[in-house]
Formats: sequence, C-alpha cells, structure tokens
Amino acid sequence: MRAVHFGAGNIGRGFVALILHRAGYDVTFVDVNPELIGMLQQADAYQVREVGPDARIHTVTGFTGIDSSADPDAAARAVAEADVVTCAVGPTVLRFIAPVIRAGLALRDGDPVTVMACENAIGASDTLRELVLDGAPELADRAIFANTAVDRIIPPQDPHGLDVVVEDFFEWSIDRGPFAGASSAVAAPTIPDAHFVDDLAPFIERKLFTVNTGHATTAYAGYAAGIETIAEALQSPEIRAAVEASLADTSRLLVAKFGFDPDEHAAYVARAIARFENPALPDTCERIGRQPLRKLSRHERFVQPAAELAERGESADALVAAYASALRFDAESDEQAAELQRLLAELDPAAFVAEVSGIDGGPLQAQLVGVVQAAKG
Repeated sequence: MRAVHFGAGNIGRGFVALILHRAGYDVTFVDVNPELIGMLQQADAYQVREVGPDARIHTVTGFTGIDSSADPDAAARAVAEADVVTCAVGPTVLRFIAPVIRAGLALRDGDPVTVMACENAIGASDTLRELVLDGAPELADRAIFANTAVDRIIPPQDPHGLDVVVEDFFEWSIDRGPFAGASSAVAAPTIPDAHFVDDLAPFIERKLFTVNTGHATTAYAGYAAGIETIAEALQSPEIRAAVEASLADTSRLLVAKFGFDPDEHAAYVARAIARFENPALPDTCERIGRQPLRKLSRHERFVQPAAELAERGESADALVAAYASALRFDAESDEQAAELQRLLAELDPAAFVAEVSGIDGGPLQAQLVGVVQAAKG
C-alpha cells in the first residue's frame, strides 16, 4: 500500500507517517524543503522516540521524498498512484498543496484515493476539498475527503536530522461518514492506530478547545510574563489558575454541547495539562504562541468557544482574559505577531475585533472590544 504525506516536518515524521508505516504503508513525503527531502531520499530509516510513562522507540522504514517545488510532476504522479493522501502543513498552507493534489487526481485512473488533512482546524479536509476541486469539479469522484482530529505534542527538534522525539500520547480520529455506502474497493482505509467515528465534531472540538486552548493560554500568559518555557509558565500559580479557568470555560461548553461525562472530561483536561508539563518535551512560549492572528480568528481556540458560551448566556471571562494576553504577543521572529501589533495600533477596537476575530455584533463583541481598547491604552 502507498501513502503520500504532504509536510515532512516533525508532525509528519513523528506522528502521521509513523502511524501509516505501522499500518503497512510505504510513505512518500512531499515537501518544499530541499535539505529535508534530500535527507529522506538518502536515509533507509529514522527513529521516533516516545517519552513518558509508556516510553518506547519505533523505527520507520520504506519511505522516500519528493521536493514538490523542484519536481511538481513527480509529486502529482505520486498522488495519482497513492491509496491514501495526508497532510500536516498548517491550515494556511493548504491552498499551496491543493494544486499538486488536483494535478494528481487528474492523472488518476481507478478507485478514489482517501484524502485526510491532519491539521489543528475544524473541517480541514473539507477546506482542502474545496481548494482541490476549485475549477475542477469533474475530479470529485476521484477522491474521498475525510475530516480528522489529531493530537500529539511534538517539541522543536534538531533541524539537521530525521529522528523525532514525541510524547507517548496520541489520538487520530477519522470521520466514517464519507465512506458510508462506498463499495468494498473504496472502503475506509485500514489504520489500526486510528479510530473511525460516526460523529467527529465532539473529538475535534474537545481537542481544539482543551489541548490547543490550554496550550495557547499558557503560551501567551507565559510570554507576557517573560517566561521562556511552557513548563516553567505552569509553575506560576497565576498562570496555572488562568489556564485552569480557560479550560473550565471550555469544559462547560463541551459537556453541555456534546454530553461528555463531566468526570471523564475533567480527567481529559487534567491529562492535557500534565502533558504540557512533561519535562522530557521542553517547548517555548514563543513557539507555541506564534501565528496569533490565526489563533485569534473566529473559529479558533479562544473566540469560537467564547462566542458559543456568550450566545448561551454564560460567562466566558477566562477565555476573554486569554484573548487579552494574546494581544501582547510581539515576538520579533513571527510575522503574524508584527501584523497583529500593526493592526492593534491602526484600527479602532471594534474594527480590530471584526477584522481579526470575525465578531461584528452579538453578546461577545463588547467584551472583546473592551480588552482591545485596554491593550491599545
């Protein structure tokens, strides 16, 4: 079996490709980093080292790499011949890989290929589908796009090697719906380490509004306090209280919306915070906080749950406070941080909230406008 994975970075090698390899797939990595692709082309294997209570080491073999910027035709041919296509490139990069997938579908002859976007975003595979089929609706029957929810913490790695250190926890949930009624020839792929679910929304939102909300709350509060690492930030009683309060907000929403058992969800939250504190996975507040404009957008980790709580007539004060901390993120290494500070300086508060966070009216607007006004002051 053959899989094509877009994005040969840490998530690609240390999570998605590892699971596909364990499922029996030969993986072709597609990336635009020539140095990384060169290392993959020359290597026979790399290791994924899991750290934590269930630590173990995996050896990944049977892979190759294609530089899609240098040889887009080869990348398209790989898609045309694949059984599964995945990506972990970041939601903003989907539009750049879509033309390559489109070209591959145009060359395809035979059963549809399964395409799954493994991104920290709601409905990422749906988004990718729209981008791939834009101007080519006749290719719709050549692929099955299935949304997924993915979760694994991977800190920065040695950029000059292929081995990856990861936490010993992971979760990959896949929407079974797109495969319903399909013939046996195009049934859901067999991936033992993933699990297929009838309703993906609870898994996506539980992860996004727990792990991502908690991680980002820690990062922005820690950065504002001048603390370097996530683990160090959580040693601050004030920051830990802020993180717990943000996740108390999202927990109320998730339990009410999806019917999660309160005790089981509380255990999920506690484990998420413990994962952030794993001393074997050091990560920085600056790295986790990068791309603040995306993280402050309408359907992301702060605004979406806060808006839903406000619409229910419930408090979202802790999420709004986390939003306020994010406004102070001005890391010079991040382009979005610079753009955030420019917009904060140039726009009036209501215009900022509308443009950055998609809130133009409704019960949450006044609170967000208030914290933006305070940040400008």
